[in-house]
Amino acid sequence: MSDHVPFTITIPIVKEHFQTKKCMIVKNSDEEKSFIEELIRVINPVNTSNLLNSDSLKIGVLDLTHFMKRIWEKYSKVVNITKHFKSWWDDNCKHNLDIYRSTKHIKDWKLFKRMVKNTKHSFFDQKIQEIANKNKEPWKFMKWVNKCKLPTIKAIRYNGRPCIEIEDLWSVLHLSFNMA
Repeated sequence: MSDHVPFTITIPIVKEHFQTKKCMIVKNSDEEKSFIEELIRVINPVNTSNLLNSDSLKIGVLDLTHFMKRIWEKYSKVVNITKHFKSWWDDNCKHNLDIYRSTKHIKDWKLFKRMVKNTKHSFFDQKIQEIANKNKEPWKFMKWVNKCKLPTIKAIRYNGRPCIEIEDLWSVLHLSFNMA
């Protein structure tokens, strides 16, 4: 016989729906420019002088919502959201990957990898510029570039010997000034 008592618990597992797709318009793309231009064309001629009661306001808002939804559906595209979703990925990357997949040439693979590298660099350079311009504080980048703190013994060494005591440091400074 064991001296342990079995312990039984019930864990309720609730079925949850995780969104795996979403509609989006790529920032600073031609689609975004066209979307904004068409929205402006729809919103500009709206006549608000005939909004005399809540019913006419409700009808006007519903009409505007309908137009906005149609314009959004026209310019947005459906993307899959995965744990590897890359916000820097663009149409050029997809196009070069499709070329490589169709040819399977090493030259096209290298071209694709170079495209990905350049796209990542430009994307993250843009993000860094956005943070710098928004905050005007360069120390906000410290979260991106983690500090590396060296132990004191490794930080100050002279001729392979650690400078632990203040006298050791003074002797190093004295020797370096005498050599100069």
